[in-house]
Amino acid sequence: MPAASSLRTAIYPGSFDPPTLGHLDLIQRGARLFDRLVVAVLRNSEKNPFFSVDERIQMLRQAVRPWPQVEVAAFEGLLVDFAAQAGAQAVLRGIRAISDYEYEFQMAWMNRRLAPQLETVFMMPAEAYSYLSSRLVKEVFQLGRPVEGLVPDHVAAAMRAKSGE
Repeated sequence: MPAASSLRTAIYPGSFDPPTLGHLDLIQRGARLFDRLVVAVLRNSEKNPFFSVDERIQMLRQAVRPWPQVEVAAFEGLLVDFAAQAGAQAVLRGIRAISDYEYEFQMAWMNRRLAPQLETVFMMPAEAYSYLSSRLVKEVFQLGRPVEGLVPDHVAAAMRAKSGE
């Protein structure tokens, strides 16, 4: 494997609470574009997550096993600082709808202001996952409906175990 400094590295940040099949779609396709992809789980003390950061990291590590160039890590603070520490040249972001674009556009411009050398790469999810979000998965689950086909099987099992089912 080439030296870390010569690898094309991207960061795919998010809360991943829970990791969805839409996330895995972007991870799989991002892994084809970059030599190294770091899935970065945001530590955000202001949110009340369903899963802890450590639980999300473990679920993601299990899910990304097919892609040896994919790593999973946690970060807090500014994404541009984490990207610099990881030696990343790009940030990978998924856009499902116009509402995503407006938010992501603002974040990309701010990241460019803070770190002009860091590019943002936007990817659309596969059509089958264009509506899918962690928030919707949690809502469906909390209202008693199954989440199979929305999240990896091991994530669905972890959600059932966490809720005592």
